[in-house]
Amino acid sequence: MRIAIVNDMPLAVEALRRALAYEPAHEVIWVAADGKQAVSLCAENTPDLILMDLIMPVMDGVEATRRIMSESPCAIVIVTVDREQNVHRVFEAMGFGALDVVDTPVLGGCNPKEAAAPLLRKILNVGWLMGQSEKRVAPVSGQPRIPGVRGGLVAIGSSAGGPAALETLLKGLPRDFEAAIVLVQHVDQVFAAGMAEWLSSSCGLDVRLARDGEAPQVGTVLLAGTNHHIRLLKNGTLAYTAEPVNEIYRPSIDVFFESVARYWNGDAVGVLLTGMGRDGAQGLKLMREQGFLTIAQDQQSSSVYGMPKAAAAIDAAVEIRPLDKIAPRLLEKFAK
Repeated sequence: MRIAIVNDMPLAVEALRRALAYEPAHEVIWVAADGKQAVSLCAENTPDLILMDLIMPVMDGVEATRRIMSESPCAIVIVTVDREQNVHRVFEAMGFGALDVVDTPVLGGCNPKEAAAPLLRKILNVGWLMGQSEKRVAPVSGQPRIPGVRGGLVAIGSSAGGPAALETLLKGLPRDFEAAIVLVQHVDQVFAAGMAEWLSSSCGLDVRLARDGEAPQVGTVLLAGTNHHIRLLKNGTLAYTAEPVNEIYRPSIDVFFESVARYWNGDAVGVLLTGMGRDGAQGLKLMREQGFLTIAQDQQSSSVYGMPKAAAAIDAAVEIRPLDKIAPRLLEKFAK
């Protein structure tokens, strides 16, 4: 993979170079010391992936991500030395299209290969998303739906650009919204709790991590919170599971949407937002085939028009809507 590094700290750049050297297929094609230089270099020689620092002189990583995704889009992973202090900047960058976040590898440790493993795993996941082929998913036989038995459910999937899109969508819903909401966002589990807290404070809704064994509930927005998949079980509760192992990106939106199509016996809506790759498209199609309303975000309002595009291509979405028109449609669907 052709990789660029954007970082003003020579030690961090060296740590990243050493980590990447463990995978011979990775090539560092350029290094930028600030965001402005990165924007220029990316326009001249767009890499497959950028490892982007957040705090830099001249132009920080958030603004550089915004500019690059607007002018010369490519995959971006945020690399930071202090996740907790930078959590809001991370979500801001992800809102502009950054795909994921990882710690800067530490130089001089007793096991440098082990220190490099999280970064290399993220890069593997990004490569999988970039080259993801269309999956064949067997049709599901769903439960007979009895409106009112379990009430309404909104299942939402998002990836690159997702935090900002989720913030916009949730701000359009009142606290007394008449359906349960479950979010599946491509984000590492170390950031999931911070993302739930950030969404809750910015949207005014009760957003928290989903707990194993609980059921979706009206009045609470549940966010998938581990590096395992989340799925709905036949009894209506949520469970985290390592299976299926062939779904490299975790949590998988397809896995959750498929479980909703199979087991939710009330009314439900599937919503697929901005993101790279195809995750969620086949699951959304299964929901449509079970008679549920399915919505994909349109191209113009998507930071990264990958997942919604894949859904549109296989006719998985009943409706394709701009981001600001999705919340009003949900309010209409679940009107009191």
